[in-house]
Amino acid sequence: MQNIEQMLVEHGVRPTIHRIHIARYILGEADHPTADEVLDWANQNLSKISRATVYNTLRELTQAGLIREFRFPQVSRTVYDKNTENHFHFYDQASDSFMDLNADSVKVDIQLPPSFKVNCVDILVSGNCSQ
Repeated sequence: MQNIEQMLVEHGVRPTIHRIHIARYILGEADHPTADEVLDWANQNLSKISRATVYNTLRELTQAGLIREFRFPQVSRTVYDKNTENHFHFYDQASDSFMDLNADSVKVDIQLPPSFKVNCVDILVSGNCSQ
């Protein structure tokens, strides 16, 4: 994986020790974590970190374009995704986990007036996945 500190600098994020470790966790180990999951990880792996520091870091990483924030009201939580490419999500109700769906695997036909400019489409498909 590319040097996290350098990546933060390149995206305009000041690389503090907490930001470096949180970014390394989200970009390397985590899979669609919530803020509470990031906080739990940080409390186990970093010394003295506040909830505010975790939330502020997540906000900065999102604003810098390093991660994306998805709010899924159907499952009443927000998750953070290291995949910043255009894609959709499948929520497996049995395992309470999210999986990325390639945007090419979902067909969306939206009929909007020409004055509408769509910036993104977020789709959550939910069900059970038997792998």
